[in-house]
Amino acid sequence: MQDASFGAALTRLWPNGDAKVPVLRAGMIASAPAVFARYGISSPLLVAHVMAQISHECGAGRDVVENLNYSAGRMMQVWPSRFPTMASAQPYAGNPRALANKVYNGRMGNRAGSDDGWTFRGRGASQTTGREGYQRVRQATGLDVVAHPEWLIDPRFFLLCGVSDFVNCGCLPFAKADDVLNVTRRLNGGTIGLSQRKAWLGKWKAALGDAPVVLASSPPLAPAMPAAPALPADAPAAAASSTISRIIAALTAAFRRA
Repeated sequence: MQDASFGAALTRLWPNGDAKVPVLRAGMIASAPAVFARYGISSPLLVAHVMAQISHECGAGRDVVENLNYSAGRMMQVWPSRFPTMASAQPYAGNPRALANKVYNGRMGNRAGSDDGWTFRGRGASQTTGREGYQRVRQATGLDVVAHPEWLIDPRFFLLCGVSDFVNCGCLPFAKADDVLNVTRRLNGGTIGLSQRKAWLGKWKAALGDAPVVLASSPPLAPAMPAAPALPADAPAAAASSTISRIIAALTAAFRRA
C-alpha cells in the first residue's frame, strides 16, 4: 500500500473530512507513514481495521467532537437509568455542557462536581472520552492532551492519537485475526454500531487492496498549519525523541515548502 493509496482512499471515503477541521485529511495523510510504523500497522488489513473504527467513531471527520445537544426524549433513550422520566431529562435538554457533566462526571476519571465531563467529552479520531482516556493518550504519545484537549482534533496529531487509542485498547491482536467484532468490543466497550463498522471495514479493504504498506517515507506536501507545540517538559525522555518528534519535524518542513 503506497502512501498515495492511503491518501486516495481517505480522500474518496471521507469526502467531507475537512468540513469541521480544515486540512484534517492532509494532516492524516502526511503523518500516516510514521504513525503506522510506530504502532506496527504494517499491512493493508491492519490499516483497514484502524480506519474502519476511526471512520465510524468520528463520522469520517464530520463528528470529531461529541455532540451532546440532545432532546429530553433522546436522553431517555440513551441514558434510561439516568433519565427515567421526561421531567428528569428536561433540565438538560439543549444544554450540552450540563448534560456532559451530568452523565460523565464521577466516572472515567472525571471528578464529581467539576467541568471534567464537558472538558473530556468524546473527541478525536477514536472519540477519546473521560479524563482517564485523555491521560492514556498523553502517556502513549507524549502530547499533553489533558491540558490541551484540542490537540486531539489537530490535523497533525489526529491520526497519531486515534491509532494510539486503538492499540492501547488492545485492538491489534483482533485486527490481525480480522475479527471486527472483538476489535469493536475492545475499542467501544460494547458492540454499538457494529454493522456500520463492518461496512466501513469492507470499504477500506476494497480501497486499499493488498499492496504492502510503506512504513518509511517523506510526508507529502500539505497546506500550511500552525507551528507544532512543544512536548511537555515532564514528558518521558523516550517520548521526546520518539517518532512524534520526527513527525513534527517532518511536517513542519513539509508545511514550509507548501
